[in-house]
Amino acid sequence: FVVECSEDYNYLFREVRQKRKIPINIILVPNGRLEPMTRMYSDQKYSVLKQEHGFIEYLDETFTAIDPIMQALISKHNIDKVLVGGDAVQEALDRKGLENFICAKENGSGLMTACFFYTHRNSSHKYTYSVSRYNGTSGLNTMGISPARVLQSGMDPREKEQLTQTINDARETIERLTPELNNLKEENDKLLSQGKPISLRIKDAKRIKSDYASYKMKLKNQREKVEDAEEAANKDNGREKSKRIAQIKKLIQLSIKSGEDAAKAHSEMMKTLRVLTGVKMSEHGLSECLRKLTDKLSEAQAASAELLNHYKQAEADYNEKKENLRKLLAKAQEIAPREQWHERLDEDDMPSTIEDVDDAMDDAESKVSSITDNPHVMKQYEERKKKIEVLQEKLDTEGGEKDLKKKQLETKRTKWESALQNIVNLVNGKFSTYMKEVGCAGEIRLYTGGNESRENEETENLKYDFKDWGVEIMVKFREASTLQVLSAQTHSGGERSVSTIMYLMGLQNLMSSPFRCVDEINQGLDERNERLVFKRIVNNSTIPVEEGATPNDHCGQYFLITPKLLPNLEGMENEEITVLFVFSGPYNFDNCLDWNVDKFIADKKRILSQRTEVDNGNSRGKKRRSQ
Repeated sequence: FVVECSEDYNYLFREVRQKRKIPINIILVPNGRLEPMTRMYSDQKYSVLKQEHGFIEYLDETFTAIDPIMQALISKHNIDKVLVGGDAVQEALDRKGLENFICAKENGSGLMTACFFYTHRNSSHKYTYSVSRYNGTSGLNTMGISPARVLQSGMDPREKEQLTQTINDARETIERLTPELNNLKEENDKLLSQGKPISLRIKDAKRIKSDYASYKMKLKNQREKVEDAEEAANKDNGREKSKRIAQIKKLIQLSIKSGEDAAKAHSEMMKTLRVLTGVKMSEHGLSECLRKLTDKLSEAQAASAELLNHYKQAEADYNEKKENLRKLLAKAQEIAPREQWHERLDEDDMPSTIEDVDDAMDDAESKVSSITDNPHVMKQYEERKKKIEVLQEKLDTEGGEKDLKKKQLETKRTKWESALQNIVNLVNGKFSTYMKEVGCAGEIRLYTGGNESRENEETENLKYDFKDWGVEIMVKFREASTLQVLSAQTHSGGERSVSTIMYLMGLQNLMSSPFRCVDEINQGLDERNERLVFKRIVNNSTIPVEEGATPNDHCGQYFLITPKLLPNLEGMENEEITVLFVFSGPYNFDNCLDWNVDKFIADKKRILSQRTEVDNGNSRGKKRRSQ
């Protein structure tokens, strides 16, 4: 919103931001005038940039707008200092050293920041050169600009399915917690009914207090009249003087009685206020109980997710054994096809038991042993047969040990992956909630290197290659887009900052740490997101410690280092927040002991006292002159 006077600014801020709690941005342009612009580059340098480096004009020259809007864009976004160019800008960056030329100050005293837009091969790009305040070096930030699109409403099917499941789970939880919540509501209604008489008594006490202030003011006026009467008494006769004195005494008696009544009413009001404070504390306890129940609900959802993982694992084991059985049946069919051996197996002379099969094999071996035509061949056959049996036994033993070790390893990996997935689910739940608070969407996923798509035995060992595992942060900042992996090529610096701090907030409650520290995490954020991020940091970092908690059950200290903060941030009134200023300017105290708060307060009181005496003297002089 752009306004042209401070009255409109204050009215809009009060009615929309304070009363309706709607976060909006307001820009004040005094009287709606467009102020004279001072260009960033001289005419000579600007001419070189246009002729040799492919720039066309400044950004504010590419469109038209009324003066208040144009001035708001200039003061808020510096569009009068941004250049716009075409395809030749890319060639100037690659071959003509545009970076050094555009960042160099014309007086040769150092570097300066620069920003420009240009198109290249039907795509738009933004280049920003920033100069560090500490070492004077320049840094480059490039960003692709996506084509303009019409804002449309939409819904991700996966998100819709997930929300449907969450709603069902929430309904079950609501049905389970409804009796307990009804009991709490009854207790709350009882407390409120008890507090209504107290509220009425407080209103009466406030009315008495207001009357006391009114009588006090009347008493002050009467005293001034007494002073005037005393001055006039010197000129009046004795009878008039006695009459005035009697009236004054009567008024003084009435004022004293009113003051005593007001003091009694004030004492009664303080007693009532203490009772009402107890009621408010009970209400706060009920709110804390509701928060604990919500936490238990989150834990129950995490446990349900773990049971679902166990079910999927059992189903995978069943499918694997079923597949092995199918392979063995196919191998048996290969050795003895059922179509060829069906008639032979139905004959009467075929053995029907395992013992008959063993007897038939012994008879066959006896026949083979009775062959005496070539004893040397039989000896070689027996030796090779024994050697084959020994090798087969060794092979079976090694294969069994291998299968056992493989099964043990798979069991350990499955348990570890299940526990890791539960942690990721907890972080995902908090991250998704935090991103919804800022009007975006987000999801945390466990990336296993694409193992879920590998089924053959040759790539089976690749699922133990944990260097390819990781955590994927999926975000969506626009209604029409889909969830994408957070990256510097796709998302802006502000979007990455919001996603990173919300991910850290999701991790924060899962581990104990003495303190945490972030540096300038709020830089690059717009006003709305910065306020929401600060509110989330305050909520997560000021959680009270519950009774009976261990030394590790705390949220830890949180240090937020930043060169600036927005005014009127929500949460700054929290007693758990401490603001530390680092002063290093030339006008500060030489010694920290020079800071004396008591002396400052005494000086302020003395100045106010002197001002009051001067005002009283002036008022008395005016009354005397009027007489």
